[in-house]
Amino acid sequence: MNLSQFILILQAHRKVILYILSITVVVALVVSLVLPKQYKATASVVLNYKASDPVTGLVVAPQALPGFMPTQVAIINSPSVALGVIDSLKLVDQQEVKDAYQSDNHGDMDIRNWLAVVLLKKLDAVASKESSVIDITFKAQDPQFAALVANAFAASYQRVSMQLKLDPTRKASSYFNEQTKVLRDAYEQAQAKLSKYQEEHGITNIDNRTDVETNRLNDLSSQLVMAQAALSEAQSRSRQASAGGTVESPDVNSNSLIQTLKSNLAASEARFEQVSKRLGVNHPDYLSAKAERDGLRAQLAAATSSVSKSVGSTATILAKREAEIRADFEAQKRKVLEMNRTRDELAVLSRELESAQRAYELNSQRFAQTSLEGQSNQSDISLLSAAVPPPNASSPKVLLNLILAIFVGGILGVLAALALELTNRRVRSEQDLTEELGLPVLGSITRPLAVQRRRRFGFGRSKPA
Repeated sequence: MNLSQFILILQAHRKVILYILSITVVVALVVSLVLPKQYKATASVVLNYKASDPVTGLVVAPQALPGFMPTQVAIINSPSVALGVIDSLKLVDQQEVKDAYQSDNHGDMDIRNWLAVVLLKKLDAVASKESSVIDITFKAQDPQFAALVANAFAASYQRVSMQLKLDPTRKASSYFNEQTKVLRDAYEQAQAKLSKYQEEHGITNIDNRTDVETNRLNDLSSQLVMAQAALSEAQSRSRQASAGGTVESPDVNSNSLIQTLKSNLAASEARFEQVSKRLGVNHPDYLSAKAERDGLRAQLAAATSSVSKSVGSTATILAKREAEIRADFEAQKRKVLEMNRTRDELAVLSRELESAQRAYELNSQRFAQTSLEGQSNQSDISLLSAAVPPPNASSPKVLLNLILAIFVGGILGVLAALALELTNRRVRSEQDLTEELGLPVLGSITRPLAVQRRRRFGFGRSKPA
């Protein structure tokens, strides 16, 4: 089907098309006049919201979150906001609402929830792009009621949003309050444990006492080294005195008495040697010189033995002294080690106390902050513009409905014409004969001009060619 054939079909069924178009327009006009007028009132709110985690306190800009504005629109369209509007306006007490509730098929739903569903069907919340403004539009038959409900939705949205913000803060405040008690008990226990430990070990200033005991240990260590050196030297001299006699022992050789006896013995031996050369063994002088020499020898041996014993006694005394210093050193060493262990345990208890105190203080600060935030009644949502009663109805729009009726009626008329043509196909032009029969057209008979005019204006009917 080409364009000329399509136009011929429309011309042939123009009455049907005009009939359907007229009916559609009339119906649209009647419906537009019969339908009650609807008025739309719009209230705008602006969001200045700062989201903060109630536990960590970190602030996040919610506008940067992809679902923030859709979430706010969903809150406005929630039953909680609608129920707040119903309670604030006391709509359930109105007789018209009760009558409508009784006449409607509400099932098991109570009047408040039923009315919330009805209000939400007439509500439209739209978030502005690239801004924090939300337009709340309500549609009703009464312009005053539409503006009243739109403003009530804006106020209820403010209350519900503030409640949604305060509920987590109050829960966090309750949590911090409980934690404050727990941490305070832990802090007191740590303080009591540290005090008891200091009392049991007699600790007043552990650092100064440790320094004093460490210095004493160092002094005993120095004394022990000196005593060990003196003992080693004394033991060496004692061994020399016991083993080598006067030749090897410097203590024996350096003794003045022994040196005197040695001198006297040498002189006596010299005299005895001279006497022995001049006199006989039975001569009195010989016997006297010999007795003198033997006496000096005995005295020298006794003195040497006495000095050797004295050196041994000194070594014994030094050994006892070294043992005493060593015992004191070991005792002081154990004491210092015990004090170091005590200091380490005290440091652990002190760190536990500091940690408990720090946790208690931080928790107390967070509790004070969340407690103040939970008592705040400041909303982050402000009313940008209140709804006013609209002067003109938003629907029905008669002119727009008529334009749409003309468009729809025209389409329906064309579709009806095509349907009638398909059910009863007729020859409208020479091209139809050529396409249907497959034969060339040799000639055609044209209607007289008067007949064409009468047929065009509907004054007569003629058979198709």
